[in-house]
Amino acid sequence: MAARGGERERRAGSPPASREPPADRQELSKQEKLQLRKEKKQQKKKRRDEKGQPAESSAPGHPQAQPPGAAPSMPAPVPSEDLVGSEKPAGGKSKAELRAERRAKQEADRALKQTKKGESTPAALPAKPRLQPSEAQSTVKRVPEHVQVDDPAAQRRLAKKLERQQVPLRPDYGAKVNLFSHLHQYSRKMPLTQQMSIPSTAIHPAVVRLGLQYSQGLLNGSNARCLALLQVFRQVIRDYSTPPNEELSRDLVARLKPYISFLNQCRPLSASMGNAIKYLKKEISGLPSTLREEEAKGKLQGSIDGYVREKIQLAAEAISKYAFEKISDGDVILVYGCSSLVNRTLCDAHANGCAFRVIVVDSRPRLEGRDTLRRLVCKGIRCSYVMITAISYMLPEVSKVLLGAHALLANGSVMSRVGTSQIALVSKAYNVPVLVCCETYKFCERVQTDSFVSNELDDPDDLIVPGKGGAHLRGWKENSSLRLLNLVYDVTPPELVDLVITDLGMIPCSSVPVVLRVKNVEQ
Repeated sequence: MAARGGERERRAGSPPASREPPADRQELSKQEKLQLRKEKKQQKKKRRDEKGQPAESSAPGHPQAQPPGAAPSMPAPVPSEDLVGSEKPAGGKSKAELRAERRAKQEADRALKQTKKGESTPAALPAKPRLQPSEAQSTVKRVPEHVQVDDPAAQRRLAKKLERQQVPLRPDYGAKVNLFSHLHQYSRKMPLTQQMSIPSTAIHPAVVRLGLQYSQGLLNGSNARCLALLQVFRQVIRDYSTPPNEELSRDLVARLKPYISFLNQCRPLSASMGNAIKYLKKEISGLPSTLREEEAKGKLQGSIDGYVREKIQLAAEAISKYAFEKISDGDVILVYGCSSLVNRTLCDAHANGCAFRVIVVDSRPRLEGRDTLRRLVCKGIRCSYVMITAISYMLPEVSKVLLGAHALLANGSVMSRVGTSQIALVSKAYNVPVLVCCETYKFCERVQTDSFVSNELDDPDDLIVPGKGGAHLRGWKENSSLRLLNLVYDVTPPELVDLVITDLGMIPCSSVPVVLRVKNVEQ
């Protein structure tokens, strides 16, 4: 009992030092938890900033961040009396101050991230350099060469291209109106072959003959020019032989390029000719390499014949049938110039027993309406012949206007012989419906709202009228203040056209983009 009492006294009398280490360890474990929490947060931030951001220096009173994977450093032991009864953490700052510091540090980190991200983005995804005004033009769709006559750089490029192809450059003729100085103006008295000889090895003789017919004005009309072009290319393919170590589909396309350049120098290509050339090039490029030369040539000639039959002949027949539905007995129909499609439509309607009268409107200098008048009168159709200046006197008795077209543009505008727009405008004022006959192979993807940007200038000497006392404009070139303008085409806005009769049916001008889209899908 005495021994047990002595132990109790020793235990009771011993100092409470044995209870302090657990308390110290408990306080230290709280510090470690706080430190580990902060280190984990900083490690997460470093993982987000994997792009090599420099670590931010920690704010005063905050523990330093450890690199990922390193053992966490143990904080120095803090006496328990510093923590007991104190509401401030180890740094001596209140919770509100620490929150404010953390918020400021987060904002600084966020701003640094945005700065680094902005610097690293050009390296990862290089931005497109800002183009100068001269460079911005290269991104625009290429302007055709025949409407860049006033650009010396474009003319130098054209001269080099024609020199490589052994095609002569046709010089311009006479002074031009400033508004149309970007277009070519040629003289029929100065044919292209008069300037220099063209070797037969460079240009096929049939192509040379066709080009001279174009330049002399012996072939007029979109259909006639396109038919002649396809027949000449058919002859070129028939006479073609593939050189050794060459492929027909590539060499033949390269062989056609100087021919097209020569024809373009004689007279700018029409929209119908451009579409026919695209079709022919596509057929040549699509030839399988396993075909023998004679088989390939026969297939190409068959494709040309099929194009002529389907796109021109059968299309004209279908348009004639559709237009016949719009012609009634007793109608007075006004036509302008000479359109082979309109002439066929009227002759077929007359052959089917429809009784109507035709007013043929003509204009200088070509006077193409005389050909229309001659053909219709030969078929027994009653006709009247007036000049374009008298249409306002004739329109009160007209029931409908039937016009042809050189091309139908993607915005619904009608490009046709100059004067067509004037007739459509006056007809609209008199509430006379305007019908346009046009094959779909004349539809083109060009957009044009005026007659100035892209047009064709004819020989200005055609405007000289010989008279009894001599021609009044014979010496116009010597007069520096005189310019003669002989435009070939004008553009009629779609608002002035009531209906377009095509081989696909009768459509409004607004449906032209739909037809173009369907054609592109079929091709």
